[in-house]
Amino acid sequence: MTANDSHLLLRAFCDELARCGMRHACTSPGSRSAPLTLALVREPRLRCWSHIDERCAGFFALGVAKASGRPAAVTCTSGTAAAELAPAVHEACEARVPLVVLTADRPPELRGVGAGQTIDQIKLYGNAAKWFCEVGTHVVSPERLRWMRALACRAYWTALEGRPGVVHLNFALREPLVPGGALEEDDSGRAENAPFLARGPAPTDPRAASEALGLMVSEAARGVVVAGRLERDPGAGRAVAEFAAAAGYPLLADPLSGARRGPAAIAHYDALLRDSSLTAARPDLVIRVGDLPTSKPLRAWLTQLHGGDPGQRTRQVSLDPEAAWQDPDSVVEATIAAYPATTLSALARAVSPGEPEWLGSWRAADGRAAEAIERTLGAELSEPAVAAALGARLPEQATLVVASSMPVRDVETFFPVRDDPPRVLANRGANGIDGTVSCAFGAAAAGDGPVVVLLGDVALAHDLGGLLAASRLDLAVTIFVLNNDGGGIFHFLPVAGEGHVFEEHIATPHGLDFAHAAALYGCGHRLIDQPDELGEALDGALVSPTTTILEVRTDRAENLALHRRVWAAVAGA
Repeated sequence: MTANDSHLLLRAFCDELARCGMRHACTSPGSRSAPLTLALVREPRLRCWSHIDERCAGFFALGVAKASGRPAAVTCTSGTAAAELAPAVHEACEARVPLVVLTADRPPELRGVGAGQTIDQIKLYGNAAKWFCEVGTHVVSPERLRWMRALACRAYWTALEGRPGVVHLNFALREPLVPGGALEEDDSGRAENAPFLARGPAPTDPRAASEALGLMVSEAARGVVVAGRLERDPGAGRAVAEFAAAAGYPLLADPLSGARRGPAAIAHYDALLRDSSLTAARPDLVIRVGDLPTSKPLRAWLTQLHGGDPGQRTRQVSLDPEAAWQDPDSVVEATIAAYPATTLSALARAVSPGEPEWLGSWRAADGRAAEAIERTLGAELSEPAVAAALGARLPEQATLVVASSMPVRDVETFFPVRDDPPRVLANRGANGIDGTVSCAFGAAAAGDGPVVVLLGDVALAHDLGGLLAASRLDLAVTIFVLNNDGGGIFHFLPVAGEGHVFEEHIATPHGLDFAHAAALYGCGHRLIDQPDELGEALDGALVSPTTTILEVRTDRAENLALHRRVWAAVAGA
């Protein structure tokens, strides 16, 4: 095997990735990965994004794949560099995001003998990868070129088809790693730039799914639709909302679903379902689409609906194209493997509305809750006020990337109902705060409209290196950081009563001034300390050609008290 062998084979591999439809790849520095990097960068149909930190590269690729709906590639050198991709790999696995991971490795003779920068990379990501392949070392031949092209096609389509996820290819590469002269021509690809292995979408029959679900709906005058994260199908949210309105079913839609719109949408279910007088309401049917929403009161209510007399239990059905297991409390009675958009669109045209008083009562309660929340928040600058303002002001073409922890919960609780909501993305597969900044820059690389990030100070500190994408990759993102000097969400948990141990080891105050971070990474910075500055600062940042950090400083204890006042006000209303 020569360097030219490696590069000829990898050139064919990257050519096939592009023929299948891949358009973005992420690289990070390294010697052993040089053949992979050169092959990716020299493929003209791939936009290659250079990163210093492998963890940032992984989450950037995740953001690209989330925003584009296509597999993105990420490559790295051997050793612990490959392990740095693990957080993004696990998030992609749990969130069903297509990702192709290309790790460089030492050849077999250098493994387990003390060679530098060498770890065991065989099935490094375990079950988080849908498919693993040890690519091995090969000499160029017509048979090897065909195999390499077929391998690229299999990697691309395996990442995308069925339940989308991660494909991990481990490339053993020998020195020399740089080609010795010009490469030979390669005519092993299909004619007319066609993929070596063409694949079409799996056939679906929305009529059968609509008929099965339609029978359940016809027997349920009082139903509820619960919509969680549906980010892979931007049109699904509108279809869910149209069905709920046609059926007369209250729609409890997480903003991550894109379905918090239309006359059936109930914006403040998280606050409403904290009150026992509303949780006593018992629907005949619950239709669940997408992932389960973040709201703990909603989850508790869905579990409660399964309790009591077996003859009185509410029927719950899940609609999911991969029939994924989105049921931690084991209360779903049936799963229909179908696409929500096509199935519910077909059903909306045939369904008869249920009891008008049922939806009307939910809407009336939601209206009173909205008034109570507005009165309680007042004109003060707070974390809920920022979430509410983003929900009201962001344009439809914008993408909001929300960090897990308190920001995603505040978006779920305080976002209003809108007919033209922005797209909302979050890493809610594994629910970690890591990589939020890098994921947002990846979304900006693959999208058209402005990208805004809402995150806490701990999440920003965790991914400060992601800010380097602003200057190195010339990407503009608006970053709203809610700085309460620590982990504010932990104040909502019982551990908050553990005194100084809680403060030092759980809340973890840091004392960071993010103006210095902005200056270090060449970003703009503005401290917002008045509520009337919020809208003007956001509007200016959205049109700025550079990345801007908008910082809002809050108090953790006051934030907890404010949330409790909101819940009490909603219950009282």
